[in-house]
Amino acid sequence: MNLNKLYSTILFLLVIISLLSCSDFLDRNPLDELSNETFWTSEDEVELALTGCYSRLNDEPWFGYRRSYLDALTDNAQCKFNNDEFGYILSISRGVITTTTGGIIDDIWASSYAGISTCNNFLDNIDKAPLSESTKLQYIGEVRFLRAFFYSELVQYFGDAIIYKSCPETVEESKIAKSDKAELLTFIYEDLDFAISNLPNEKYSEGHAVKASAMALKARVYLLEEKFDEAATLTYSIIESGTFGLYSNYQDIFLANGQENNKEILFSTKYYGDDYSDMDAEIILWGSIMPRQELVSEYECTDGLPVSESPLYNANEPYANRDPRLAMTILTEKDTIFNPDGTIFSPDPTNTGFFQLKYVDMGELPITTSTRSVQDMVIIRYADVLLMYAEAKNEVSGPDQTIYDAINEIRGRVSMPNIKTGLTQDEMRNTIRHERRIELALEGLRYYDLKRWKTAHIIMPQVTDVGGASIIFENPKHYFWPYQQTELELNSNLVQNPDYK
Repeated sequence: MNLNKLYSTILFLLVIISLLSCSDFLDRNPLDELSNETFWTSEDEVELALTGCYSRLNDEPWFGYRRSYLDALTDNAQCKFNNDEFGYILSISRGVITTTTGGIIDDIWASSYAGISTCNNFLDNIDKAPLSESTKLQYIGEVRFLRAFFYSELVQYFGDAIIYKSCPETVEESKIAKSDKAELLTFIYEDLDFAISNLPNEKYSEGHAVKASAMALKARVYLLEEKFDEAATLTYSIIESGTFGLYSNYQDIFLANGQENNKEILFSTKYYGDDYSDMDAEIILWGSIMPRQELVSEYECTDGLPVSESPLYNANEPYANRDPRLAMTILTEKDTIFNPDGTIFSPDPTNTGFFQLKYVDMGELPITTSTRSVQDMVIIRYADVLLMYAEAKNEVSGPDQTIYDAINEIRGRVSMPNIKTGLTQDEMRNTIRHERRIELALEGLRYYDLKRWKTAHIIMPQVTDVGGASIIFENPKHYFWPYQQTELELNSNLVQNPDYK
């Protein structure tokens, strides 16, 4: 069913989802309002419930339009604001990670379980609905894909977490012990394998997960586990299918007018109509995500050489002759923005002198606090699949032509020269990591990458933090976050992560 049509019923849907919540502990909704006995009587109701599962992605901004802020936990950017609304990301980047930090630490945990709760309620009740077997299996595949996504987020941030395979009957039944990371990963793979077997093998459109969405997410989890052979096989099958490809215009991948039926997007958090975000206002009007000089300096010159080596680099014109992705991702202090009437648009200044441009729709100028942003947050795209393949294949067997082809295809889109040939495995590893940083900059993936490469504790303390504060990332402590005190008080069987006791 077309999700655009379903969003006209979003207010009704939110009421329904609140009525269908699993548990007070999971979703903070009253158990005495459950109405599953009177719901699930038609395919239309099932589709409303399915949309409710997807809506959990944009209910929580960290799964939606604020995913770019995750780069402010890395050497790519810094968050301007430091309060609960903006997740205390600035404090967390400075090592303030405790059982009472709150912010994004609390939000990710609670929102993941809200999503899991909604998915489990769907899975517990779909058999009541009059559906054909094929339709039912597809819907279940979509919801199990979403459940796997929420659990994969918990693994990324907390390592161990609680597994709920269905809805607890009571609050007391929800108070169970956590499972270790290995058990969570096994459960995630089970959900994704089901999704891969039952989702349509077609391009992504209308917001519904497809087979390749699940395959790519599984590959991402494989890389987290360093299962490189499996990740290489899975991503190569997506490449070989020919269903997806690079979109011709890099910048438009992140704007609403370039996202409709975009062959590069494998999955995204959807926004349209009355379901909009404050993305443009936060990013360009307020300058809430401030790219760091360290990221800007990483962009090569157009000859493919770093600024430290290229004869094209001119310190007096530092942004000339640079990788075109720089100008499509970041605005510098030398850039002037004009409104349609010719007046100058003057956003709040950033402390680094740089603004994020990626995801900003300049067609909305003059952008104000009332601007309604409807560009989707891209969760998985084909360029990432190419880079995941290159990384995994290199770890398995070292450089081969397929790896060069994958990286050069990405660089060729923006007319950057091919990478140097004859690279060793170590040299290729560094090349791939550089390319991931540039191609996927400010998309929220750098934090995951630094942690799975086990380099966060090396790289982050080298960052210059505007304001003079030290960047702290302790090894191994900060590779996972603590469960917040409020969650420990709700569930006496939840045992704190070891480094935070």
